[in-house]
Order: sequence, then structure tokens, then C-alpha cells
Amino acid sequence: MQQDIQVTIVGSSNVDITALMARLPGPGETVLADSYQLSPGGKGANQALAAQLAGAATEFIGAVGQDSHSEVALGQLDEEGVKLDRVARTIEPTGVAIIQVDSGAENSIAVVSGANSTVTGEAVKAAGAIEGILVLQGEIPASGIKAAMDAATDRIVLNLAPVIELERDYLLKANPLVVNEHEAALILAQLDGSESISTEAEPVIAQKLMDHGLASLVITLGANGCLVAEQGSEIQQLPAVKVKAVDTTGAGDAFTGAVAARLAQGEDLAEAAVFAGRFAALTVQAHGAQASYPRSLENL
Repeated sequence: MQQDIQVTIVGSSNVDITALMARLPGPGETVLADSYQLSPGGKGANQALAAQLAGAATEFIGAVGQDSHSEVALGQLDEEGVKLDRVARTIEPTGVAIIQVDSGAENSIAVVSGANSTVTGEAVKAAGAIEGILVLQGEIPASGIKAAMDAATDRIVLNLAPVIELERDYLLKANPLVVNEHEAALILAQLDGSESISTEAEPVIAQKLMDHGLASLVITLGANGCLVAEQGSEIQQLPAVKVKAVDTTGAGDAFTGAVAARLAQGEDLAEAAVFAGRFAALTVQAHGAQASYPRSLENL
């Protein structure tokens, strides 16, 4: 019997084509890669897998094409028990992310949306009720994000990556908003109605975002951990777990999915972020996104 859903992710699913190389190419430059991998990805699917592996019964709502890439895109979600009944099969091809990773674990990513572009407001409304904590990202149309928020019955975790235009009322539905330091500055500019991007320190940006009325906020800082802010409390900086990173692809998604899972299990935001930091730290020690996610919580 299907367990009650604790986390629902509405979002993107891709196939990642990852080239491993000594250094990333500059503009107009060709660099020989050492190898490449074909693997499942997409921020929505990554977060769904992370939430499931972090202990929450999870559903993924999205879209893939009617092509061979669709089986790769959904394979690990299916294997780990994520509910996939409401993943649409469209005439658009499955989304593809083209990823370059250098020897220092830095990456560059280009995304072809494909079927993800069909996860519109109309499609999300047609999918029906949303159970549990809702998790969203910026790789589907804004109309799909807003329709999912309108249908939510629990708290909403918004990872607005990439940063897309979203009305103030919808941004303020996030509880928490989970972003990195660059995304935080872009969203602050949106809320301020400013064309300039703040270069202030992350705690200052965090406070300004909270002053706009966010219920809660997490700003991830890579090797420097994360900032956690909630209305009525001081901003906390939580340290990162120190590890040797070989590939950071999908680490932010692992963090977001794990945060949602732990919130669904009753932890407060700081506790959930501490767990998610440990979860994400394990993922950067192996190549790939979903393949690097821990299949056991024994070491967490």
C-alpha cells in the first residue's frame, strides 16, 4: 500500500550529459575531456530523490518525453520508490543538461528545457491535489510554480534556481526560500524593484530579504556552510562539513530535498539544515548528481 506522501516535488527532470576535464574552456575555446557520463538529473528530480533517500515518502510531478532519455531520467527515482504516477509523457523531448566539470570540482551547466517547459499552470492544475510539503525550483514555467503554490496545503520550500521572475506575493509564500548567495542577491533585487544587484555581505542580504516579509530563509554558502533565518529569531550561520569535493553537481538539490524531508518529519529549520549539510557533503565526494546521493543514512 502506498505510504501517505510527505513531500511533493513539482519540477524538472533531465538527462545529464557530463564531460570531465582538467579545466573549463574559455569563450571560443575547445578543451579535450577525459570522459563523459550519461545520467539522470534535473533539479526537481534530484530533489525528489534526495527527499526520498532522506526518509520522506515522496512524489514527483513533472514531464518527460516519449524518448529513450525518459527512462534514464526517471530510472533512479523509480528504483528508490518515488511516486511517479503524475509524470506526464509529452511530445517534447526529455530535458537535457550539458555539464562540464573540472579537476577542482567546478562546473558549468547549460540546460535544454524540453518537456519541462510543458509543466505549466494548466498542467499542474490538471494534475490535481498536492500532498505534504511542496518543493519547487526555477526550471519550470512560472505559471506552473504559481499553480502548485495555489494548490499547496502545507508549507512550501522554494528553491528559486535559476532565478526567474515571480510576483512578490508568491515569493513570500516560501517557508523557507532556499537559495545560494548569488540567487539571494538576485531575488533581493526583484523584491526591491532594483536593476542593480547587491554586493553586500550575505548576512546583510539575508536580513534585507527577511525584512521583506519572508517566513524563513536558507542561504547556502558552499564550503562556508549556510545561513538560516526565521522571523522572530536571529540569523544563524551553520558550518559546513569539511570534505574533499570532486563534483558539486546536484549538491544544492541534495541539500534542498533533504531539508524538505526533515521538515516533513518534524525537525525545525536549523536542525533540518544541519542534517541537509551532512547529506549534501556526502554527494560532492563522487561524480554525478543522483548517483552520488547516499543510499543509507547510517553515516548521517
